Amino acid sequence: MNPIRRTSCIALTLGLILCSCTPKGWTEWEKTVIERSDSVMYVCVMPRDSAILRAHSRNFGQEELQSAQLKTLLDKMYRTLTDPSQDGVGIAAPQIGINRRVILVMRYDKPGQPIEPYLNIQIDSLLGEKEPGPEGCLSLPPYRGIVRRYPRVQISYVKPDGTPVTEKVEGYSAIIFQHECDHLDGILYTDRADTVFVNEKWAAERQGFSYEKPDWWR
Repeated sequence: MNPIRRTSCIALTLGLILCSCTPKGWTEWEKTVIERSDSVMYVCVMPRDSAILRAHSRNFGQEELQSAQLKTLLDKMYRTLTDPSQDGVGIAAPQIGINRRVILVMRYDKPGQPIEPYLNIQIDSLLGEKEPGPEGCLSLPPYRGIVRRYPRVQISYVKPDGTPVTEKVEGYSAIIFQHECDHLDGILYTDRADTVFVNEKWAAERQGFSYEKPDWWR
């Protein structure tokens, strides 16, 4: 079995316990991450941060949706995703240390390919027949894999202004939504992959890149 897939059951259990015991409102840890992170946030990596990456994420309440902290979080997640050091097409809150149901996705199916936030997101339907395709993850450098995903999805979510939305998405954007929503349920693409391999180009690009945590990170 692929060694990445053999994530510690202890880490998963601890993540689920932490999630289930989290009170309403922003936790002190969440506020610390939001306030003390640089504009380019630390990105959690496996296996070191498995307790966070394997935990289930919870929805935002009305108080958090209207808070200044959420606006700051979305701004920093955007800056992190688009920074040349990461240069991704999607990111989920667990990847920056917060187990909340929010993702950012590059919409390849829209003019200008905007990167948009999706709060309290759920995939309601998986449509069509699975098709294989390449995937990678900012939290799993320098690996790539071949994963079978559905070509279309129906999603429901809340916009930052509080508007609830349901829509269907297809193509590469639908693949990104599946990948990022998996993060919110503690699932990594390697759990679903047919094959996983080291991407030599990515490995070369990341030589000298620091994965050190900030001093304040617990």
